[in-house]
Amino acid sequence: MNLRWSEIPISFDRRDHWVHLPRLGAYPLVVNPVIRRIRLARVLIDGGSSLNIIFAKTLEDMGFNMTKLVPSDQAFNGIILGAGSTPIGKVTLPVTFGTWDNYRMESIIFEVAPFETSYHTILGRQPLAKFMVFPSHTYLLLKMPAPNRVLSIRGDIQMSHSCETENINTAEALERSNNQAVGAQAAKALTMDQLQKPSNNSEPES
Repeated sequence: MNLRWSEIPISFDRRDHWVHLPRLGAYPLVVNPVIRRIRLARVLIDGGSSLNIIFAKTLEDMGFNMTKLVPSDQAFNGIILGAGSTPIGKVTLPVTFGTWDNYRMESIIFEVAPFETSYHTILGRQPLAKFMVFPSHTYLLLKMPAPNRVLSIRGDIQMSHSCETENINTAEALERSNNQAVGAQAAKALTMDQLQKPSNNSEPES
């Protein structure tokens, strides 16, 4: 089977170096493609995931009619600590990289998550293969074949840092909330005898 675009060579070299990139490899790769004719600034590239995820709030903010979602039972975990769940549905949306004179557009199936993170959406392995994207976390850069030349989509370091910080804070807050809930449940399980204070008049054991 011949893959479309496979005849176009893609490479990385010193021209892709950042002038200064602190903490090499510490930042997630966050880009800003156009999805359903709206540019989204916080799109995480996650080549380790088999799912593409868009968050319900993102869809609602885009003006999408949520009654048009297709049912889905694909559970997911690990996006954010303690936030594993089942999608409320799935949706197929056009995703576009590039500019009017040189762009790529593909239809991508997204699972719709009922919770929020700092990202608008997460692109997994399937769209990377569909676009024939080569991601580089060394350079925080995507390269893909396109009609006129190779498209280079550079990540935004400041946005990456902001998203990562927000997710860490959210995960820590969720963990504290879960711990408090566990503590409250344990307290309710105590019997009244366990909760009673010892009497000051109790005699010491001989």
